[in-house]
Parts: sequence; C-alpha cells; structure tokens
Amino acid sequence: MLDRRRVLKGGLVLLATSSLASIYQPVQAKTFTGGAEPWRAVPPAPLRAVDGRKLVYLSPDEAQLIGSIFDVLIPEEDGTMGAVDAGCVTFLDHQLAGPFGQGKDDYRSGPVVQGTPQQGPQDIDTPAQIYRRGLKELQDVAQSRFGKPFEELGEDQKISFLQNVESGTTAFKTVKGTEFFALMLQNVREGFLADPIYGGNKDMVGWKMIGFPGAMYDFRDWVVSQRGKKIDVQPVSLLGNI
Repeated sequence: MLDRRRVLKGGLVLLATSSLASIYQPVQAKTFTGGAEPWRAVPPAPLRAVDGRKLVYLSPDEAQLIGSIFDVLIPEEDGTMGAVDAGCVTFLDHQLAGPFGQGKDDYRSGPVVQGTPQQGPQDIDTPAQIYRRGLKELQDVAQSRFGKPFEELGEDQKISFLQNVESGTTAFKTVKGTEFFALMLQNVREGFLADPIYGGNKDMVGWKMIGFPGAMYDFRDWVVSQRGKKIDVQPVSLLGNI
C-alpha cells in the first residue's frame, strides 16, 4: 500500500495555487483610452456545489476504473477514507466536464513540438480527451497482460502496474503513460485537498489530515498564538456560504 502522505505531499501547494480552470473565473482583457472610463470589478460567478449523484462526463465503467486507480494512489489509512470515499472521482468527473477538461486556458492550435521537461506536456489534446483515451488504453494493457480488468487485480499487482506506468516501463498505444500518470496523480491530490464545494474532500478529510483551517479570510493572528503547538481547528468550507 502506498504512503498517502507521500502522495499528497506534492499537492499541498494546490491549496494556494490551484491549476484548475474552474476554480478561478477568466477575466477578459479590455483596453481603456484616455483614462476616462472607470474600472469596474467583474462579479464572480455564484457559488454552486457539485451534485455528485450522477456522472456528467465519465461513463460508469470509466468512473469505476479511475476510482480503482485513485484508491491505490490515496488509499484508506488509519480509519480515514480513501480517494473514492472522499469524492475524488466526483471531483474529477465535474472538472473534465468543465473548462479544465476542455482546456479552455491552454493554447492548442499547434504545431506540436517536443519541449523540455520544464515546459511540461506539449499536446493539443484536452485533459478530457486524454482521460478518455488513457483509461481505455490502460484497461487494454491490463486485460492483455493479466487476462482481466485493472479493477480485478490484486493490490500488489495494481501498485506494480501503476509504478511501471509512472516510470514509462509500461507503454500505451497513443497516450504518453508517464504524462497520463502525472495528470491522474495531480487530479487525485486536487480532489482530496480542494474545497468540498467542488465535489471532493468529503467532510474536509484532507484538510483535517494536514491541519488546514479551510476557507477563512485571514487567520494569521490566531496562528501566531499557536506557535509550537499542534494546530487542531475545525476547517471551514465554502459550502457554508451557499
């Protein structure tokens, strides 16, 4: 079983700088001439909680497969829920159906040129398209290699399989396995640590585990008074504002 704290460690920065396009509303640029026109703030979209009762992008089979993968990456531990119970599949499903999944903020007109590792993936496919192909190709490899779907593999087989995908030892037909694994790892972290209003982090399980106080405007004065002490505070979610 993987160490969930090691898996989540790289995702803590998401609490401050999330990559998800749906969390922040895009701002349209406007040119002002002569300085006469006053600046007006664009009101944010109204808060709306994700409804996890039905899938909006993933098929039932895709949701089951990604859930099996996510529970390997962030398993149940010490009586604390794993990725699926925490709502990470619901979180991903709604993100793929929205601006993030459609790559609204990404340049995808080509040409496609292999970049340096620091430049990240150079691809014109959207995250939603990558997931659709990647999940199918991952399942095809598992079926071919083991004679059964990924969900039916033993725990050690699942871990070994995903480690080979991460390292590039296991290759897919069209999707770059290493980049697909990195995308899944990023998204399961986001789902486990994002505000529950987006469908994941059920009961604020991720925040409670790391001691994050949640969606508070400012808590610096209080933190100073807790210097050297274990932070034990009930987190606050945006769900309380709708």
